[in-house]
Amino acid sequence: MALETLESPSETTKSEAATVVRTVRRRVRRRHLLVLVAIGALWLGLFAARVLLGDFTVTIPDFFRILFGADIPVATFEVMESKLPRAVMATLAGLAFGASGAVFQSMLRNPLASPDVIGVTMGSSAAAVVAMTVFGMDGLPLALVAILGGLAVACAVLFLSGSKGAATYRMILVGIGLAAALQSVIQWVFTTTDVYKAQDAMVWLTGSLNSVTWSEILRVTVTVAILLPVVAAMSPRLQMLELGDDAAQGLGVRATQTRALLMGAVVLMIAITTSVVGPISFVALLAGPIARRLNGGRPSIPIAALVGACIVVAADYVGAYLFGASNLPVGVVTGIAGAPFLLWLLIASRRTIKDG
Repeated sequence: MALETLESPSETTKSEAATVVRTVRRRVRRRHLLVLVAIGALWLGLFAARVLLGDFTVTIPDFFRILFGADIPVATFEVMESKLPRAVMATLAGLAFGASGAVFQSMLRNPLASPDVIGVTMGSSAAAVVAMTVFGMDGLPLALVAILGGLAVACAVLFLSGSKGAATYRMILVGIGLAAALQSVIQWVFTTTDVYKAQDAMVWLTGSLNSVTWSEILRVTVTVAILLPVVAAMSPRLQMLELGDDAAQGLGVRATQTRALLMGAVVLMIAITTSVVGPISFVALLAGPIARRLNGGRPSIPIAALVGACIVVAADYVGAYLFGASNLPVGVVTGIAGAPFLLWLLIASRRTIKDG
């Protein structure tokens, strides 16, 4: 009897602790689901506005009639050749860039980390610019060259960072250095190539959805549909990497291999998307911190992907209609919005370091 009396408080404490853990987990899942639904609803509203509103308004019944094959003069052309392709491509590009930014920021444990900062996007861009201006490539060959350029930079960053420094500021510094060198290559190409080719490449470099085709949309759709679920499925391992390589190893996660697999999948997704729409700036940098704050400080690749989609769709609408007759490329709008956000992140990071 005495033993039972001594053991019962311990059992009660364990039961209470288990109940608290289950309650917290339910709250976390509930918040994650609510945020996901809310961001999904916001994206749907922005998508509808991009397709239906603007300088030529289309009613919802007419949109569905056009979608199912009806030929309505002017409206059919506006929807199928301009509004809908841009909205779909903006969504796909936002999903790809938003998810990739969240992966890099979690993997490197730094809110300033993104494919833009690490130099992966610049690797794809430099390779694509050389292919466009020097060799006259486009379509699938251009996409393959962009993939090779992004993968080459990613491998160089991993190799030059060292096995113990891959998750520290060293990786970011190496990426910044490589990005600066590649930017110089692009500038050199612009000064030596034909002025018309350089102009086309410059428009592409700003990030634009103006001339996307359904074949390009199909290519990016297949890429995102395959790689985004793969990256999302590896999210639990990614959260363990945030604890540090030693802790991740102790939990049974091979840090180096996991980081290489994640980077390979993300770089492939970024490179194929960049080969179509160009390097749309700051989307990858913006989406991750916004998603983390909405999710109560926890990383979420699906939420970051949807946030990225919202950013690009909204930026495309703003660039197309809110600056008068000037049709600004989507990359210009995201750059204008992203620069103040980057400064805020830098100030916040500095404050955190001082407080620590």
